[in-house]
Amino acid sequence: MIRISQLRLPVNHTAKDLEQAIERTLKGQPYVTWKIVKQSLDARKRQNIPVYQYEIDVLVKGKEEKILKQLKNKKLSRVTKKEYEFPWRANHKPEQPPVIIGTGPAGLFCGLMLARAGFCPILIERGEQAQKRKETVESFWKEGKLNPSSNVQFGEGGAGTFSDGKLNTLVKDKFLRNKKVLEEFVSHGAPEEILWLAKPHIGTDLLIHVVENIRNEIVSLGGCVYFEKQLTDLKIEDGQIKSIVLQSKEEKEELPIRQLVLAPGHSARDTFQMLYERGIAMERKSFAVGVRVEHLRERINEAQYGPDWEKYSLPTASYKLTFEASDQRGVYSFCMCPGGYVVNASSEEGRLAINGMSNHDRMARNSNAALVVTVTPEDYGGIGPLSGMEFQRKLEEKAYKLCDGKIPVQRYGDFKKKRISTAFGSVKPSMKGVYDFGDLHQCLPSYISKAILEAMESFGRKIAGYDDPDSLLSGIESRTSSPIRIPRDEEFESNIKGIYPCGEGAGYAGGITSAAMDGIKTAEKVAQHLCSQ
Repeated sequence: MIRISQLRLPVNHTAKDLEQAIERTLKGQPYVTWKIVKQSLDARKRQNIPVYQYEIDVLVKGKEEKILKQLKNKKLSRVTKKEYEFPWRANHKPEQPPVIIGTGPAGLFCGLMLARAGFCPILIERGEQAQKRKETVESFWKEGKLNPSSNVQFGEGGAGTFSDGKLNTLVKDKFLRNKKVLEEFVSHGAPEEILWLAKPHIGTDLLIHVVENIRNEIVSLGGCVYFEKQLTDLKIEDGQIKSIVLQSKEEKEELPIRQLVLAPGHSARDTFQMLYERGIAMERKSFAVGVRVEHLRERINEAQYGPDWEKYSLPTASYKLTFEASDQRGVYSFCMCPGGYVVNASSEEGRLAINGMSNHDRMARNSNAALVVTVTPEDYGGIGPLSGMEFQRKLEEKAYKLCDGKIPVQRYGDFKKKRISTAFGSVKPSMKGVYDFGDLHQCLPSYISKAILEAMESFGRKIAGYDDPDSLLSGIESRTSSPIRIPRDEEFESNIKGIYPCGEGAGYAGGITSAAMDGIKTAEKVAQHLCSQ
């Protein structure tokens, strides 16, 4: 294959324009087919028209080395197509199949790889199947009755199911696991464009069906997926896992096992407590806490693209912002949701947490992002490995009490003056869940409020209107990542043999794609161990 890099065309180009540009670049060299490898948007205001920049792979007729020598174009190079291959295969069905706790991206991809390799994994999920979970969550948003076992955090697909569904990651991909994750999403129903978009995303409305399709394949290959069953205990002998205890509505059962993959997500606090009590080594880690900020989608589009943005079929604008506060704390935008919603993402009674969510079209009235401040173990007020978790809980309890369980909302202009808002301005909430006015200072540590104020003023100089007094803040954003890490050795096992910490909850990922990649890596280690028995 010959790769064409930095092929630039106006955003309003046609498919024919792209094909003609390829032909011009190849100077008439005959080819068989071509495909887009990457598409990115360049909307910097110094240009008259925003452009798309492409990387294109072309299968040419003739010898590639000879063609490259003839064309003498630095934007052309030779590439070899490479695919991820799972390195292990079961010789027979295991007497005790590996068990995976959690059906978020890490658990699902770990299960998918093991099922395809013939290891017949068993997946255990405390929450509900995707469609049933969706109904439960929507009912909670309307009526406020929380199901602690099935909500925005728990259930098939994990916390990422109710999010923007962003699939970009900073994890290096020399083993092609990232590429594999995106290909699997497409083969299970995601739009093909995620394979080449520079900032791919799926959206909650599509992601629900994708995770269902992954589960169905696992089951078709001999795996089992059980819902509404929670891991409540471990039985360990001589430093080795021997069995687990599962609790459902109907019964408690003990399951003998040899390999246990722990992929419970970053909000499984009761599970972390149990693991700690059973001697699983843990350490606390830094994360970030803050608020959600909402702006009119069209205003962010104009600030990012310029006043003529409506002339072109541009995607809803996104942004990424960073700032260092006067006390050297990092402040940054996180999980930005273009054309999305702020959602009540609580998972415990008497505690309130929020998140952001977008559908695939990203056409809700507002765009929102978390505006969060780094917190470290020194901030937690405790010394144990679960002190970060307790720090989260205390903040969420304050947020819950502030508006009797409703999402507290405040105009930025009022936040600056530490007063409760009495009316909305130009920005009305785009929210899933009941909300009310409250003073967010009352549920945030003073150093976080101070850092947010400093950052908002700075971001207003980068994006016009960002610090408008009518911009909306809501809280509390406390689930940016896991507050703990479960150490694992080179074989991915914890201090208890046979237990494999995995994904975001165990401290090894930071989003859908990186969690799925870690699930694949963990599956490789589990399969290697099973094949060596």
